This record gives sequence, C-alpha cells and structure tokens, in this order.
Amino acid sequence: MTPERFAECLVSLRWTTIELTSALQCQLSWVEAMESGHVEIPEDLARWLDRLARCHETAAVPTSYRGLAG
Repeated sequence: MTPERFAECLVSLRWTTIELTSALQCQLSWVEAMESGHVEIPEDLARWLDRLARCHETAAVPTSYRGLAG
C-alpha cells in the first residue's frame, strides 16, 4: 500500500491518525511514519484498511434524509 492510498483509506473511514492509533493500540509515531512513507505498511494492515475503506466507499453516506429535519 502506498502512503497515498493509506491516506485515502483514512479519509474514506473518516479516521484521523490518532483514531487509527487507538484502534491498533500502537504508537502514533509509527502510524505517522507509515503515513509519510518512512515505514512500510504491513501487508495485513494494508489489506484490512483497504477492505474497510472499500466498504465505506461502496456504501456511501445516505442522503435521502437530508432536508427532513428542521
């Protein structure tokens, strides 16, 4: 996984690096190093992030409720 796809996945998931750090229970500096490309993203983590992001990208946010409240 490229650092660019890593960042795209976080955007799709609406996660910050801090939220990913919390989910993985790891050091923020390691997540930031992956994000910047200084550390290789482990294959299992890359597959997991990509699968989650693709689910979010495919499902999209519903919009039919907009304009109903208020």
